[in-house]
Amino acid sequence: MHVVAPSGPFDRSLVLRGLGWLSERYRVTYRRDLFAREGFLAGDDERRLDELSTALRDPDIAAVLAARGGHGLTRIVASVPFGELITKPKWLVGFSDPTAWHLEATRVGVASLHAANVVALGRADSRSRSEWLSALEQPAHSRTLRGEGWTRGRVCGLLVGGNLTLIAMMAAAGRLSLPSGCILAMEDVTETSYRIDRMLAVLKLGGHLDNVAGFALGQFTDCSPGSFNVSADDVLREQLSNLAPVVAHLEFGHSLPNRPLTLGATAVLDADQGLLITPSSM
Repeated sequence: MHVVAPSGPFDRSLVLRGLGWLSERYRVTYRRDLFAREGFLAGDDERRLDELSTALRDPDIAAVLAARGGHGLTRIVASVPFGELITKPKWLVGFSDPTAWHLEATRVGVASLHAANVVALGRADSRSRSEWLSALEQPAHSRTLRGEGWTRGRVCGLLVGGNLTLIAMMAAAGRLSLPSGCILAMEDVTETSYRIDRMLAVLKLGGHLDNVAGFALGQFTDCSPGSFNVSADDVLREQLSNLAPVVAHLEFGHSLPNRPLTLGATAVLDADQGLLITPSSM
């Protein structure tokens, strides 16, 4: 397992704690410049690009784990050789800003794991760590997330997505390619409701949601209703409920618990029961 920092800087003590826990079970490697810092980035673009590209090309690395999210992966994503995953498959693990690498993995047809990064593992409880291990080591084992069904319907499709802001940014960059009939997972943090509305409206305008079979909505943490007192839930309901089945308030995202999602695997979204089952053999 190789740890990289493709995005923002991080709390050193939490990363060391997470690395210590991982090292009890795996051979964990990382470069000495993992701890580099340049403003709101974990080192300059050249450092972060070289670190991630080298990891993807290394056939001896089975999983690449993000130290933290933040911002920065979109600055280098077009130059990262994600095609290496086709011949040298490995897990990409992380959430938030690493949504960019999940979407790139989707583009080349490779599964990835939307799950806690090293910082989050550093402060996770035993239950969260145990489920993280299970998702990584037993990817075919089915897990059920319970939420709230906002519509009727039951659909099956590839589970894709991650952070809404990153999904919208990748669409703006011309790099969003959602499989037809997919289930789109979305979560976000500290975005006001009008910004959520804007991002969803643009995704709809660009036709990116036309062939989505269902929406799995996680936690929209600290997403303010703003001065107009319109909640994030109000916006999400209005924008999505007439498109496809929706299950909301699922336990993934920037609040705890942040349960793992196997992206690129077949999942079932049951809005009648308020369930997301991933992966599924259906």
